[in-house]
Amino acid sequence: MLRTKIADPTRAGSLAHTARAKRWEELLRCFPDLAEMHVLDLGGTPAGWRVAPVRPARVVTVNLDPRTALHTESGITPVVGDACGLSLPTRLVTRRFDLVYSNSVLEHLGGHHRRKQFAETVHSHAEHHWVQTPYRYFPVEPHWLFPGLQWLPFPARVAVSRHWGHGHVPRAGRAQATRDVQEVELLSASEMRSYFPASTIWFERFAGLPKSLVARR
Repeated sequence: MLRTKIADPTRAGSLAHTARAKRWEELLRCFPDLAEMHVLDLGGTPAGWRVAPVRPARVVTVNLDPRTALHTESGITPVVGDACGLSLPTRLVTRRFDLVYSNSVLEHLGGHHRRKQFAETVHSHAEHHWVQTPYRYFPVEPHWLFPGLQWLPFPARVAVSRHWGHGHVPRAGRAQATRDVQEVELLSASEMRSYFPASTIWFERFAGLPKSLVARR
């Protein structure tokens, strides 16, 4: 299956696995003390840190899915909550975090207002951050693995989602396919800079083309 060969980050040798390894190299170059840090992961899960090359001293994950809180890991505290306008339990905010981390979440939040709230959460919880999102102008849409899908008219995107089953989003009926398409909004570099004006925007590249954006500080 196309997804397994290209976009499965757990499959050694896949393009996604190679890209994620390079992204981790850059993250550790920017934050060499990650193993000693107190990290807030917006949209992440304990399972994601289980396979991470480096695990911080303490991690708090925030996710809307209650299933992410069922399995805990040593040093990782899962919280079921909304990263837009986040309110953490007092016991978890005895001091500011060293780093706010987020991977492929910003494009799923649902509009400018919620993305702005998300950015405010990032800025208010730590001095440093690493926020990644796919780049709108990479030629292959990363959720469906379909060339140019993000530039098609809305009805055409729904039709593709109903019949194309090679990406991360499964084929579905019209109603679910419509929701799936509505839920993904890829960002441009200008939009990313507007949410993180004091950050450096790093372009993660594939075959020389910008594949994703990382706001880092």
